Amino acid sequence: LSSNIGEIIVLFLAILITPLLSKAFNIDIALIETLLPIHILWINLVTDSLPALALAVDPPAKDIMERKPLKSKKGIFTKGMTWRVIYQGIIIGLITLAAFIIGLSTEGVSAEEKVKTGQTMAFYVLAFSELVNVFNVRDNKKSIFKTGIFSNMTLILANLVSASLMFVILFTSKLRDIFNLVLLPKQHLLETILLVVTPVIIVEIFKLLKINGKE
Repeated sequence: LSSNIGEIIVLFLAILITPLLSKAFNIDIALIETLLPIHILWINLVTDSLPALALAVDPPAKDIMERKPLKSKKGIFTKGMTWRVIYQGIIIGLITLAAFIIGLSTEGVSAEEKVKTGQTMAFYVLAFSELVNVFNVRDNKKSIFKTGIFSNMTLILANLVSASLMFVILFTSKLRDIFNLVLLPKQHLLETILLVVTPVIIVEIFKLLKINGKE
């Protein structure tokens, strides 16, 4: 849900700031489009299938029998879950928009290439941040390093398959053309990686401050 909210947020914010981006980067406003429909469809297919199914076989927490029972009248969407879905969705949406803007700032290329670079960065940051965020939701209180990253090998395999499908598009010229993408510029690789791991960093901080696991 947080991933889907992130997609909505980035598309909504992009519409609001499109005139500003057009002026800032001297690009025709008609060219500026953060993500194409095919991008959204593919990301949903890749991130909402195998990784989501793999979470179903996640091993139970070691202290699960020590926890207090939930109230019988308590629904699925508790205040804590709503809070996590919203703030993690906002994070994913903002870093995706940041990736697009960084791509637009690429120097030495045409306006069309700048937009394609921005779309490519947004496409991969959105997809991989969602794959990374899967590890955040395994436990709402414990760090991912304490829950055991490799305790669910099915999830690891699912993420590897999903990531491979993303890379197939990136490194296959015909598929890049279909998705209207370009190879990621070397000058933006570091920013892309940092944006992808941002959800883990922020959620880990929230867990440390004990403001992520409230129910």
